[in-house]
Amino acid sequence: MQFPKIWLLRHGQTEWNAERRIQGQLESPLTPLGVEHARRQAVLMAPVMAQGPDCFASPLGRAQQTADIALGGAPFVTDPRLAEAYAGAFQGMTLEEVAAGYPGIYRANPRNLDLFCEAPGGEGYGSFHARILDFMQSLTGPTVVVAHGLLGQVMRGIVCGLPRDWMAALPNGQGCVYVLENGAETVLE
Repeated sequence: MQFPKIWLLRHGQTEWNAERRIQGQLESPLTPLGVEHARRQAVLMAPVMAQGPDCFASPLGRAQQTADIALGGAPFVTDPRLAEAYAGAFQGMTLEEVAAGYPGIYRANPRNLDLFCEAPGGEGYGSFHARILDFMQSLTGPTVVVAHGLLGQVMRGIVCGLPRDWMAALPNGQGCVYVLENGAETVLE
């Protein structure tokens, strides 16, 4: 499957990232380091933004805050399909709390993508993958996306034709830009 070129940015570090607390679709503001991540992305994105690409962001605050900085004030459209995976009962819990409260699920799912998608009452992988693919199939030209770590793993995996377990193993960099084009990714740092 071919898609237009995508520049994918994960939001900068949040307070909950620093605490190893699961955000899912809950809100947590950027830390000073997270603001620095977004500023680094702004430098990387300046030549891209000069080309006037379509820009989209998750409706969640951490992605909006990152987009405001990283896109240099350029306008962007908020799309609900770009929200992070809904992690049900795990949202707001630290990874340690999940391990203590749900030891079977925690042990069986050592990677965050799998863990969040197995959360009781959560969105689940099938639904998460479907909404990301739906967004990607709606793109009509070169596009900037400011979103989230797990969403980024799935989007990058779709472009690169990876199976789910390989998607779950992808790095989740903050302060960098993933360039997705012609079935491959490159990383701007």
